[in-house]
Amino acid sequence: MQYRRLGNAGIKVSVLSYGSWLTFGSQQAVEQSVECMGAAYDAGVNFFDNAEVYAGGQAETVMGDALKELGWPRHTYLVSTKYFWGIHRDVPNAYFTLNRKYLMEAIDKSLERLQMDYVDLVYCHRSDPETPIEETVWAMSDIVASGRALYWGTSEWSAADIRAAWEIAERHHLRKPVVEQPEYNLFNRTKVEEEFSRLYEDIGLGLTTWSPLASGLLTGKYLNGIPEGSRAENVEWLREVLTDQDANAKVQDLQGIADEIGCSTAQLAVAWTASNPNVSSVILGASRVDQLQENLKALAVMEELTEERKARVDEIFA
Repeated sequence: MQYRRLGNAGIKVSVLSYGSWLTFGSQQAVEQSVECMGAAYDAGVNFFDNAEVYAGGQAETVMGDALKELGWPRHTYLVSTKYFWGIHRDVPNAYFTLNRKYLMEAIDKSLERLQMDYVDLVYCHRSDPETPIEETVWAMSDIVASGRALYWGTSEWSAADIRAAWEIAERHHLRKPVVEQPEYNLFNRTKVEEEFSRLYEDIGLGLTTWSPLASGLLTGKYLNGIPEGSRAENVEWLREVLTDQDANAKVQDLQGIADEIGCSTAQLAVAWTASNPNVSSVILGASRVDQLQENLKALAVMEELTEERKARVDEIFA
């Protein structure tokens, strides 16, 4: 496993990490989560991503139970969670927000579900146009100052909002955001490669990216439609993404480069994402150990991803 600094922060994260979105608490019980997390940890993964909203809080509960059963020393791994969507939709101030009241209460509930004294990373899961950024920055800084989280960052924020938050923290001597969590894959590149380009050097922004396989499209499993038993059978937006003919034609072309290397298109897609030096960690999602172990083999593929091959990949996804 390779480990990279989280931007300019002193902490290091495994270049491949493991996330709980769409699996923990919804598809995956504690026993399966123990198996998958154990396999990831044995491969050197030290970062496990979560969010309050995943499965309405159940993903945090499942991860907490799994970590208790696994019994790893706390200094050997990092856990994150994220806030914005909320899980209490019946009252105001508790969902679709980054107001101070919500954030200060949400972190305590997450720690209860995770059975932890602190999380290593806490993210603002989306930006909130109805709450002043200054209010959010003060709240996040106070959460870190209280010891309930060690670092904070953002997810799917614009470059302008990230810079505004950083400058507010700088001006008031508060804890600054150190990381952004954007979607990044061969079909979704603009934010990471263009919009954020100035932030890497200017403020030392780190990235923990999600969906390296574009919701499964880059696995190549959907070239002939939706397989029986796939989670996309009952998720309309996902089914539309995975059956896009132009996108699948590009995946078919990518298969040729994968065959040349001797890997799967999924492994090649993950390796390509991780090859970006501005990416601190690529978050993998898997509900089975064999699936996770296959994707972790992308580490070896990175060594075969020459500049010439990367240029050919770029031609396909231009």
